[in-house]
Amino acid sequence: MKQVIMYTDGACRRNPGPGGWGVLIKYEGIDKEIFGAKHNTTNNQMELTAAIEGLVALREPCSVVLYTDSKYVMDGITQWIYKWKKNNWRSASKKDVKNKELWQQLDNLVHLHEVQWHWVKGHSGDAGNEMADLLANKGIDSIS
Repeated sequence: MKQVIMYTDGACRRNPGPGGWGVLIKYEGIDKEIFGAKHNTTNNQMELTAAIEGLVALREPCSVVLYTDSKYVMDGITQWIYKWKKNNWRSASKKDVKNKELWQQLDNLVHLHEVQWHWVKGHSGDAGNEMADLLANKGIDSIS
């Protein structure tokens, strides 16, 4: 199984507002950069979209070490999702989970790969995270 390192980030100018996502994929010394944007979105939606698009970009099942600076994504995919699924995608307050469709997409993709999730502090000098942030902002700039 191919071993991939992935850095994902989302950004939003105003929240909600125009947003972008960026992904840096590292495989055998090669870096692949992808990014995109949406006119009206939220920061959390862009963080989720970055992880989704990064995993979609993989053409076959891979062993992925994925770094995100989003506690929302990190805690959601490693902790909260189990209760959400058990409760038919409802939160503790019995309401639909926010961004349910994105969470369901991410959940389906995670099962195609072996993903190890790691949280990294944003804007702390981590080169991979800084590049993902740059790509997310490049996404926003592409629609602004």
